[in-house]
Amino acid sequence: MSKSIHIFGFHSIESLLKTNPESVLKVLIQNSRKDNRINTLTNTLSTQKIPFSFTDRVKLDRISKGETHQGVISEVILASPLNEKSLLDSIVNLNEKSLILILDSIQDPRNMGACLRSANAAGVCHVVINKDGSSPINALVHKTSAGAINSIQIFNVTNLSRTIKEMQKKGVWVIGLDGNTEKSIYDINLTGPTAIVAGSEGKGIRQLIKKTCDQIASIPMSGNIESLNVSVATAITLFEYKRQRESS
Repeated sequence: MSKSIHIFGFHSIESLLKTNPESVLKVLIQNSRKDNRINTLTNTLSTQKIPFSFTDRVKLDRISKGETHQGVISEVILASPLNEKSLLDSIVNLNEKSLILILDSIQDPRNMGACLRSANAAGVCHVVINKDGSSPINALVHKTSAGAINSIQIFNVTNLSRTIKEMQKKGVWVIGLDGNTEKSIYDINLTGPTAIVAGSEGKGIRQLIKKTCDQIASIPMSGNIESLNVSVATAITLFEYKRQRESS
């Protein structure tokens, strides 16, 4: 069943108005703002026949619970998540250079949003998230994704290991990111149908998921930092895939 959430700020609503305006239920605008950006927004909302109203900052602050809202809060409908069957059915129709991102238990919504943003920028076709143990798709994920969440297919699955095995049967090569292996991501051919698995902020990929992957790789680093933030590591890997794909 679809549910509604509040999203905050101009960028989130502006992105939705371009990509998925039918998901916007209504918009609340701070009544003390009379600038050009507000005028442009209200004109767009009027043109698209989306309800909006003005209210005071106190009410907006209460709804946002401390998050920066820039004087604009929108109530939007989240699409019902796609499931494992939908994912496996769609893989059959993917081309030879398709890239799938698998997020194993990413619990920080900002990291989740940043991963989705990088996925969209790198040309990822599908994002797979384990239903239990991961951040829900909420306002923070929406905001951090900078609109990418509206342009990418996201699948929630119950058993990530089983899903990976089914993907492998359909010809997808699955590579897990782990800083404790010597195999560099730069030495792996990423030009075929590929799935990249990124693990949680603290523990990385779970052991069972790691054993299920076809290959484990790391990002070579200099200096004395032991590991990268999961969203940074994900972005680096996805754009290495994009580089290889475009040069092949």
